[in-house]
Amino acid sequence: MSSSDIPPLEPVPVGRPSRAGRNLPVAITSGVVLGAVIIASLVFWKPAFLAVVLAAILVGIWELKEAFAVQEIRFGWPLVMAGAVAMIVGPYLGGPVVLLPALAITTFAVLMWRLRSGVAGYVRDATAGVFTATYVPFLAGFVALMLERPDGVRRVVAFILVTVASDVGGYAVGVLFGRHPMAPLISPKKSWEGFAGSVALCLVAGWASVVYLLHGQWWVGLLLGAVAVVFATSGDLIESLVKRDLGIKDMSSVVPGHGGLMDRLDSLLATVVPVWLVLVCLVPVVR
Repeated sequence: MSSSDIPPLEPVPVGRPSRAGRNLPVAITSGVVLGAVIIASLVFWKPAFLAVVLAAILVGIWELKEAFAVQEIRFGWPLVMAGAVAMIVGPYLGGPVVLLPALAITTFAVLMWRLRSGVAGYVRDATAGVFTATYVPFLAGFVALMLERPDGVRRVVAFILVTVASDVGGYAVGVLFGRHPMAPLISPKKSWEGFAGSVALCLVAGWASVVYLLHGQWWVGLLLGAVAVVFATSGDLIESLVKRDLGIKDMSSVVPGHGGLMDRLDSLLATVVPVWLVLVCLVPVVR
């Protein structure tokens, strides 16, 4: 074969997405910045972290509003945002007794708001509003419940660590060794090998968090990791299914290299309630 028979090599474009579909340098930079903001707010002043959570939730509600609009679904998003303030700030100040009434009032307000637009599409639009209020601010309210405890910062750090461990373990192992799709019709890049990586790293993170951060028993840490990996993976799949149903790739592009905030919050929102429950029931408060 002569040199003229060899096809020229195609140049690799700058910022080419990785095998897992992300621009890895940009994604890492965005992740580091977000992590720095979260750590700084937790270390210096708990209410600052609560403000970060609230800001993220308000952006998430906006993203869902825009995503639903693709299918001409409309709901009372200003009321859901107002309810988000009550569902996140309220539990931090008043404990669990505030959270459920805040959701109930927000739900009724959303149903009332949609009355003015008539009969056509009422159930569809009202359901979208109730779904958004429950899925985003109500679940995020359990972060406030963790934070308000005397050792709240430690509990929130444990929650974040086990959830991030699930994402990182699944991503790293899936990129390197993923061969068998877990749910090809929902998330083609998610593999069983990646799930095994999530399980391994999540168990380690759960054990380390409970033993060294919260001074709990080792088996509780393993239980925390096991619970977190199941719910984090399910949350990621649910978010993927929502996007496929709406016909969109990402919720938005506000986080470079990641997509929308909801694309990062999906596993956190799915994990927060079971993690909160395990910690409340099995880990004594650290004084």
